[in-house]
Amino acid sequence: MSETYYTKEHEWAKIKEGVAAVGITEYAAHQLGDVTFVELPQVGKVVKQFEVLAAIESVKAASDIYAPLSGKVIKVNDALNDQPEIVNEAAEDAGWIAWVELADLAELQNLMTRAQYDDYVRGLE
Repeated sequence: MSETYYTKEHEWAKIKEGVAAVGITEYAAHQLGDVTFVELPQVGKVVKQFEVLAAIESVKAASDIYAPLSGKVIKVNDALNDQPEIVNEAAEDAGWIAWVELADLAELQNLMTRAQYDDYVRGLE
């Protein structure tokens, strides 16, 4: 069973067996508008929690994507190179950015559950 956690910067991390699939939330994708480019991280890149993992560009803005958790990038979503719009179509599923092999599960305490994230987003509107 996998569990999903969220950041205040609108990233998500689905945890399964010590690996997190990471991406941006539906809310973030909606705020960005049509995504035109995703700068994927390099496989093997070591990231720290809340440091820049990747970048995303849309018709409205360019934004950094931050690592929700520390670890090593073990896989990237190459489909986004040719079809960045997947992020708009399925931000919290097929639009994942990278898989990160986790360094410290204790960092989960710095993230929000779905209910907490939904409350946080409601407070932004």
